[in-house]
Amino acid sequence: MLQLIWLIPLLPLVGVVINGLFGRRMSRTTVGWLACLVVLCSFLISAGAVWQLAQLPEDARHHAVEVASWMPLGDLEGATDNQALSNVEISWGFALDPLSAVLLLVVTGVGLLIHIYATGYMAHEEDLSRFFVYMNLFMAMMCTLVLGDNLLVMFVGWEGVGLCSYLLIGFFYDRPFDERTGLSCADAGRKAFIVNRIGDFAFLIGMLYLITEFGTLNYLKLSAAFEQAHGIGWMMSAVGILLFIGACGKSAQIPLFVWLPDAMAGPTPVSALIHAATMVTAGVYMVCRMSPLYAHAPDALAVVGMVGAATALFAATMGITATDIKKVLAYSTVSQLGFMFAAAGVGAYTAAMFHLMTHAFFKALLFLGAGSVITALHHVQDIRQMGGLRAKMPRTATTFIIATLAISGIVPFAGFFSKDEILWGAWSSGNKAIWAVLAVAAFFTAFYMMRLTYLVFFGKFRGGDEKFSHVHESPNLMTVPLMILAVLSAVGGLVGIPAAFSVIGLGDANLFHHWLAPAITPAGGGHGGGGHGAEAAHSLGAEWALMTAALAIALFAFWLALRVYKREGTAERMATRFKPIYTTLRNLYWVDELYDALLLRPFYALCRVFTAFDKWVVDGVVNAVGVTAELTGQIVKLFQTGLVRNYALVFLLGVVAVLYYLITI
Repeated sequence: MLQLIWLIPLLPLVGVVINGLFGRRMSRTTVGWLACLVVLCSFLISAGAVWQLAQLPEDARHHAVEVASWMPLGDLEGATDNQALSNVEISWGFALDPLSAVLLLVVTGVGLLIHIYATGYMAHEEDLSRFFVYMNLFMAMMCTLVLGDNLLVMFVGWEGVGLCSYLLIGFFYDRPFDERTGLSCADAGRKAFIVNRIGDFAFLIGMLYLITEFGTLNYLKLSAAFEQAHGIGWMMSAVGILLFIGACGKSAQIPLFVWLPDAMAGPTPVSALIHAATMVTAGVYMVCRMSPLYAHAPDALAVVGMVGAATALFAATMGITATDIKKVLAYSTVSQLGFMFAAAGVGAYTAAMFHLMTHAFFKALLFLGAGSVITALHHVQDIRQMGGLRAKMPRTATTFIIATLAISGIVPFAGFFSKDEILWGAWSSGNKAIWAVLAVAAFFTAFYMMRLTYLVFFGKFRGGDEKFSHVHESPNLMTVPLMILAVLSAVGGLVGIPAAFSVIGLGDANLFHHWLAPAITPAGGGHGGGGHGAEAAHSLGAEWALMTAALAIALFAFWLALRVYKREGTAERMATRFKPIYTTLRNLYWVDELYDALLLRPFYALCRVFTAFDKWVVDGVVNAVGVTAELTGQIVKLFQTGLVRNYALVFLLGVVAVLYYLITI
């Protein structure tokens, strides 16, 4: 299987070609199951390859397959002027190691479940073949991003998933404005595409710096080159920040997070696949992949940690007042991505990847559960018009509650273990401020998730008796993936049991840490990923205290949310009492308005200036040349009569003028 990893991104392209060429001639069922089949094949090959990788010795768990030579830069004219470029040849190659294996299984496994769910959710939508062409193309690009053995192949997948995100967000491009969400799908897609291009431009510059300085973009070769580099710490920091700006665009971090909430205009399976489980985590994966670089760029790593922590808190507060069920989950996604970057920023790369995996389980479950609710309510997304759905939708409600417990960090669900490792990584690294910010963000996370769960599934239905009478559970095609993801959300964290559990005989049970250790270079050099087991002096008492505190924070947030929303009118009274804060959060800190005032309006004004310059100066000069030529022609043609006697007369007058000139000088 290891030799066949090149098939993993290729197989979804088969689905793209077949559904793209013949999809409209095939039945809707055939289109959907073909798209699922190619993803299933990719998942099976991925699972087999990862199993074989696990059988190799720990220090040999890296398998590369070179498909073709891609860019022989050393052959370019002038390349010999730069010694680093003189022998460069970038290959089109794939590589599997413990780090890529984690995200690969998440992408193909969770992606398969979402594809199956989509066959039910999108069953009655028009142009189904186009939808699954985009979905399969996304899977191919995401697998390329994960498996690429160098930054340039990763960048192909990076740009590819950006394109697919644009296509899928704008899938309902013929719907100019959606009153339910206040969004135009086409505009939301364009916004995502443009914001991502800003980050991608910085990413590209960072790559150019690396290849110019080190003559390679291959991960292993770069890692070796970083160890030998001396006296260029400033350049390493600059490249680290440039790459992180690219990650901010792809993973929706401050200041490039504004596209992700608007992306909820797309179909719900798209929100689950791209904006929860896979694409938005690409930035986290890239930072962890480039840990050898950040090990020599502590300033850049500090920026990663601070931006991640700020984003985690900033986005969590936005989720408190949101009323669109998908928007709440969107702000939650931005916040959880902030947790991952904060973990990477304090050197706890393993914790970041661990939370990436568990987050994929419970956040995909939350989005798919939201889609089940939206379908049952005939596309109502306002949680103020929901309530009491647990009685009509028991499977959806139960799985949604499990996901809520997981994301809130309730023991023993998956989020408890991964979030605890992030908090412990921040504390044990000495970043107490980041720990405090993340702890507050964790409180808000538990609060808005309990608020969302209660308002949707408990209490009285607020959308009218007639609508409630028609509510029913979603079909098995949609609920079975929910149940599988619920199981993963419940037990997925058991692969990373913290060292503090050694008191009950589970101290060496952090399989996830041991698995990733060979593929991660921590800030201090060597191998390992930070987090549990990375410190020489490990305080079990401190970790137990922090775990207990985190659990207490989540439980207190649950209690407070229930106290506010179970009593009718309490939330409204609090909104009135704290009106300035409520208004600020409800308007999302006016970030879009701020960007509009500071960036868009000046840009549009500059565009108008250049338009006027183009019209009156550039076009004016061109038009003046034409007018001058025409006038000259009109004058000259007066003398071109075709009569010989006229030409003779003009000749005579010329001779007379010359003679007069000669006589008078």
